[in-house]
Formats: sequence, C-alpha cells, structure tokens
Amino acid sequence: MNIKVKNGIDNINNINNLLKGKKIGLITNPTGVDKNLEATIDIIDRDYNLCCLYSPEHGVRGNVQAGAKVESYMDEDTNIPVYSLYGKNKRLSSEMLKDIDIVIFDIQDVGARFYTYLYTMTYAMEGCREKGIPFVVLDRINPLGGTKVEGTLLDERFQSFVGKYSMPTRYALTIGEFAKLINEQKKIDCDLTVVPCTGWKREMYYDETDLQWIMPSPNIPTIQSALVYIGTCVFEGTNVSEGRGTTKPFEIIGAPWLDTKKVIHAMNEKRLKGVKFRQTYFKPTFSKYKDMDCKGIQIHVMDRNSFEPFKTGLYLLDEIKNSNKEFEWLKPFKEGGHHFIDLLLGTDEIRKKEFDAEEFIEKQRKKIMDFDKVLKKYYLYR
Repeated sequence: MNIKVKNGIDNINNINNLLKGKKIGLITNPTGVDKNLEATIDIIDRDYNLCCLYSPEHGVRGNVQAGAKVESYMDEDTNIPVYSLYGKNKRLSSEMLKDIDIVIFDIQDVGARFYTYLYTMTYAMEGCREKGIPFVVLDRINPLGGTKVEGTLLDERFQSFVGKYSMPTRYALTIGEFAKLINEQKKIDCDLTVVPCTGWKREMYYDETDLQWIMPSPNIPTIQSALVYIGTCVFEGTNVSEGRGTTKPFEIIGAPWLDTKKVIHAMNEKRLKGVKFRQTYFKPTFSKYKDMDCKGIQIHVMDRNSFEPFKTGLYLLDEIKNSNKEFEWLKPFKEGGHHFIDLLLGTDEIRKKEFDAEEFIEKQRKKIMDFDKVLKKYYLYR
C-alpha cells in the first residue's frame, strides 16, 4: 500500500499570510502540480496574485529539449509574461523582478547534482537577496529517497551549470533541504521560506508514495530512468549515446562501433550488486547517432536497494573507454574550457592515463561519507 504524501504545494495555505496581497513571481514547470494534478500556475493564479513566470531548462510547459535555448514570451493560458532563466541569461534581472514582492519555486528535482533546476533555484535566491525579495520553496520529495549518498564530491575548479557546489552526485536531499543548505553554507543569506512536505520518510522512493509521477524533464520518463541517470549521465561527456532519442534514455547506452559482448562480459565479471546488463540494438530519433543503427547495452536494475548507479555508470564508462579505440571524450565547448565530462564529474581524474576506477570510487566514498555529516544538519524529514 502506497503512503499518503503531500508536497509543499498541497500545504501552501500554511503561508497565506506571506502571500496574500503580494505580487508573485513563480519558477515552475509541468512537475508543479498538487495532489489532484492541478498546476501550481493555476492554483496561484486563482488564489493569489500571480504576475509573472520564470522558465527553467525545458520550459515552463516542458516542451523544450535538453540544452535548447528557452525564449521569453507571453503564456497563452494565463496571459502572464514568461521570462527565460535558461539560455543567455540564467539570473533574475532587475526587469524580471520589477514590482514583484515575492518569488516562489516549485519544481520536482531528481536528486542528481548535474540537474540544472538546482542552479536555476540558487541563482534566483541570489537575485532575490540582492533586491530584498523573499524566496519561497514549495518542497517536493526526493524521488530516489533521502538516505543514499554516492558519487564524487565536486571540485569547485569545475563549477558550471551542471555542478556549482561541492556536493555529492547523489546528495539525498529534497529541493527545500538543498536550498537551506546552500543558503547557509554558501552564505547566500536570502529571506528563505521552505513549505515542507508531509507524510514522507527518507527511505521512501517516489513510487512508494501515492503521488503521481510526472516527467521532470523530457528524457527522465520514469523513476527507473531517474535512478540510472545518476550513473549514466556521464556518457553525455563522451561520443557514446546515453539513449536520448529512444524510449529508454539513460537505461540504454551505445554506439555503432561498441563491442557490447566484450563490455558486458567484463561488467559481469565485476559482480556489481543489484544490476544486470543485456545486449540490445537501437536507432536514436535525435541526439547522438540520429537515425544510425547502434549496438547498445541496457542496464536492468534487479534490486534498487543494493544497486549503486554511480559506481555502475563509472565502471561501464571506464570499461568502454579502455576496450574501444573509437571512444572519445567530447571536446570543450569553447577554447580553453573544461571537457564536459570534467564538469559532470566535478574532476578531471577520469581522463588521466593512470586512472583506476576502483581506487577512485573508494577515495570519493571516504570524502562523501565525511560530507554526509554536513547534509544531515539540514534534514527536514526523518
């Protein structure tokens, strides 16, 4: 039986005194809905004074693909201006905040450091602090639960919009807890209010609640894809397809030249917990290798409680790198810039010749366990 859980939007009446009579700006996307699947946009427009919308990556209505520029426009449904926070300008400008009394953030995160919604939120917090405008986070549960921390601890030399802070890849906080931590640890010091969830416990995955899953972005269609994404997102920094343009993004990886049998045999030899690998074939409809036949590997999660997605993804990447001469790292987007893999991992160690995946994972595990003590200070849920 699934547990009854409410997200922050379902508890918005608890801050009526903060919102009534105020001109409100809202950062949201299609995941911003209440228990009855009514959009946060419509709720705030009906019950309060919604004056403008701010769009993250993929757009307010979720119709923009990864990395594509999001434009500013007038929203047809509400006749309210929508300002883009993804593209050339990622920060709230004075024009965007003109006459706004309070800004609300309501977006479902997936619990991965490289998800850009996190930095849309923290940039907005900085903008609100500069203008003395209160900032409200309508909290949402972490779909992967709130107990397992893994991955790398980002070296801040590799800061970007896919990793701005020294946080673990899988950080096991809700978006509201993340906001509280960054507001204090990074001394943003905005006037922050978090409207908490109710009924959620840290060990719960999203599908153990009665909440309906809504894709947080076009290539995270399921909870399974969100879980595997923690590990296979690293393929975005390579010439291996991460499964975009298929019905199983991030669960399938591959390329026309990939020696799948050799890689699968090597991965099975590692006896990783909770996962099996299967040879597959696919033809992406967009992104890398569009309309080309690809040899692929599908990651099958057999037991998510023992499965370690980051470790699995890194071992898989290392094995492909070492056994396929066609493998390449994507070049930096601009001259003198960092390789995208370095930005995703928050380190350049994987590109070094002497890289040892097992040693690297263990070294990072020790760093993360130390940092986990910091994370626990900001828990709103037990």
